[in-house]
Amino acid sequence: MNDQSPFLPEHFAREDEGPDELFYAVPRLVVHIDEAAIDALRGYFRETLPPGADILDLMSSWRSHLPEDVPYGRVVGLGMNDVELAENPRLTERVLWNLNADPNLPFEDAAFDAVLVTVSVQYLVRPVQVFREVARVLRPGGRVVVSFSNRMFPQKAVRLWRYTTDAEHVRVVAGYLQYAGGFQEIDFQDRSPRPEGGGDPLYIVTARRAAR
Repeated sequence: MNDQSPFLPEHFAREDEGPDELFYAVPRLVVHIDEAAIDALRGYFRETLPPGADILDLMSSWRSHLPEDVPYGRVVGLGMNDVELAENPRLTERVLWNLNADPNLPFEDAAFDAVLVTVSVQYLVRPVQVFREVARVLRPGGRVVVSFSNRMFPQKAVRLWRYTTDAEHVRVVAGYLQYAGGFQEIDFQDRSPRPEGGGDPLYIVTARRAAR
């Protein structure tokens, strides 16, 4: 853990500071990236998440975009809306939890092979604390996969995200992981299905849990 974090409280201010439970109370059974970006993300999961892996899907919704034909082990969805979680066919467990209110994950140490944060990292108001917990619940060598595009609910996205570019978002997420501690091999891939434009981009920042 690196306690010299450059992140300040004002970086995580939001236009709407009202209760997250109120904002997310209405189910949104829609996807937040287009089909081409979803296919690209599903392909990345197919390449990197081995069959049988125990997976934690943080800030989960009604779709996890995992490849349908790959059998995984335990797939836990932690999210804010019980209707959305109930509609997700890949989840074996569902946990209602507000990470902005409590970044401490309700799981034992070294419980998962992979943790996914899919197109939602922009809403975390205590990301370093959350990723510190992610490192705790990952098994040694386990992978965290943070994917994002250029879409957001601007009223709930933190200031640091709203006022930075896509390229800067990559550095922001890498910084979260670095200052959380416990990770190695922090890496980035541009998996945009149409690099020339015309669709949703897809960026992925990953890291592995360091040996304990």
